Amino acid sequence: MLIDLGPVRTVPVFRRYWIGKSLSTLGSQMTGVAVLFQIWAATGNPLWAGAIGLAHVIPMALLSVVAGSTADRYDRRRIQIITTTGQCLLAGVLALQAFLGGWSPLLLLVLVALQTCFATFGGPASRSVIPRLLPPDKVAAGMALTGISFQLTMLAGPALAGLMIGWVGVQGCYLIDAITFGASFIGVFGLPVLRPEGIARSGWQGVREGFDFVLKHRVVRSLLLIDLAATVLAMPIALFPLLNEELFDGDPATFGLFLSAIGAGGLLASIFSGSFTRSVRQPLVVVLGALVWGLSLAVLGAVSVGWVALALLVVAGAADTASVVSRGAMVQRVTPDAVRGRVSAVELLVGMGGPDLGNARAGFVARFTGAQAALLIGGLSCAALVSFLARRVPELRPGSELATSNAAGADEDSVRGS
Repeated sequence: MLIDLGPVRTVPVFRRYWIGKSLSTLGSQMTGVAVLFQIWAATGNPLWAGAIGLAHVIPMALLSVVAGSTADRYDRRRIQIITTTGQCLLAGVLALQAFLGGWSPLLLLVLVALQTCFATFGGPASRSVIPRLLPPDKVAAGMALTGISFQLTMLAGPALAGLMIGWVGVQGCYLIDAITFGASFIGVFGLPVLRPEGIARSGWQGVREGFDFVLKHRVVRSLLLIDLAATVLAMPIALFPLLNEELFDGDPATFGLFLSAIGAGGLLASIFSGSFTRSVRQPLVVVLGALVWGLSLAVLGAVSVGWVALALLVVAGAADTASVVSRGAMVQRVTPDAVRGRVSAVELLVGMGGPDLGNARAGFVARFTGAQAALLIGGLSCAALVSFLARRVPELRPGSELATSNAAGADEDSVRGS
C-alpha cells in the first residue's frame, strides 16, 4: 500500500528529473514567501499583496494554451532547458535587487510575472515528460511521486523561508531558489530528445485541435468535468475564516489548521498511494475519490464540533489526492503524444481556474446562507454531478478498467498526425 518507488529505483533518467524538479519547487515555494514578505514590509497594503496573485494568474491565463501548442511542435527537452534557464536567471535578479535595495514593488511584481511566463511555457512540456520516461503501468506511480514532492515542499518551503528571512533576509531565499533551479538542470539535461510524435499545426489551428480533442474525447472530457465539479462546486478554502469563527470563536491559533488538515490528508494519501497507483481500476478511484471529497465537505457543513470538522478535512484531502493522481494518470495515458502538450495546457487551465471560481462561488453563497450551508450545498452538488458522470460514461463506471488505447471514446480525426 505504500507509495510505489519503482520509477525512482529502476529509471535513472526519471530519478534525476524528479529530484531536480523537487528541489526547484522547494526554491520556488521559498521565493513565494519572500516576495510576499518583501512587498508587505515595504507597503503594508493588502492590495499590493493581492497583486502578487495577479502577477501569477494573468501570465498563466494568457500563455498556457500557447505553451501547450509549442510543446506539441518542438523538442520538449529543449523547451525545458530554455524555461529553466529563464527562471534561474530571474531568481538571480530577484536576489540582486534585494541585495542592492532601492527597488519598487512594481518592479518586483514585473519580475514575478516574467518568472511565471517562463514557468507557464515550461509547464505543458514538463507534464508531458512522465509518460515518455516510464512504462504505462508506472505512469500513475510517477505522478504520485511528483505529487508527494510538491506536498512536502509546500510544507517545508514556507517554514524554511521564514527561518532564512529571519537569518539573512529575503535575498537568502532568492539565492536558494537560483541554486535549486541550477540543480534542476542536472535532471533536464539528462533527458533524451523528446520530440512530439507528430507535428501540431501552427497558430490558432493548432490550439483549436487541442480543445477539439478535449471536447470530443469522452474520457478526457469527463475527467476534466470531474475536476471542475470538485473545485468549482465544492472548494472550501474561502470559507475557512468563517468556519473558524463559527467553530473556534475566531481563535487565530486554529485558523491555519484548516489548510493544514487538507494538506495532511493529501500527504497521507501520497504515502500510501501504492494502494491506488498499482490498481487497474483507476476510473473507480477517480469517481470514489471525488465523491468522498464532496460528501466529506457536505458533512462538514452539518457538524458543530471543531475537531470533527478538521478530521473531515483530512479525509477530504486524502480522497482528493487519490482522485487527482489517478485522474491525471488516466488523462496522460489516453492522450496521444501528438496532442499531449495542448491537453496538459487545458488541464493546467482547469486546475488553475477551477479553485478560484470555486472560492468565489463559496464566498457568494456564504454571504447569504453562512459557511456551513455553503459547504453542504457545494458538497452535495459535487457528489451529484460526479455520480451523474459515472453513470453516463461507461469508462468511469464501477468495475471498468483503465483504458490504455487512445481510441477509448475519441474521435481520432480530431488529432492531426496522432
